[in-house]
Amino acid sequence: MAHPHDIEQRLTDLEIKASFTEDLVDHLNQIIVRQQQQLDAMLREMAHLRQQVPEGNTASFRSLRDELPPHY
Repeated sequence: MAHPHDIEQRLTDLEIKASFTEDLVDHLNQIIVRQQQQLDAMLREMAHLRQQVPEGNTASFRSLRDELPPHY
C-alpha cells in the first residue's frame, strides 16, 4: 500500500501539471483569438481591394513582358 506522503506528492505533482496546462490553454486561446482577428482584418482588406478592381476588366490587363523597353 502506498504511503500517505507518496500519495500527497503525486497529488501535488498533478496539481502543478494541471496549473501549467491551464495556463497553456489560456495562452493558446489568446493566440487563436488574435489570429482570428488578423484573418478577419485580411478578409475585410481583400473585400476592399476586390471592390477597387472593376469586374470583367481582364482584357485591359497587360503583362510587363509584353511591353517593349524604352530603347526599342
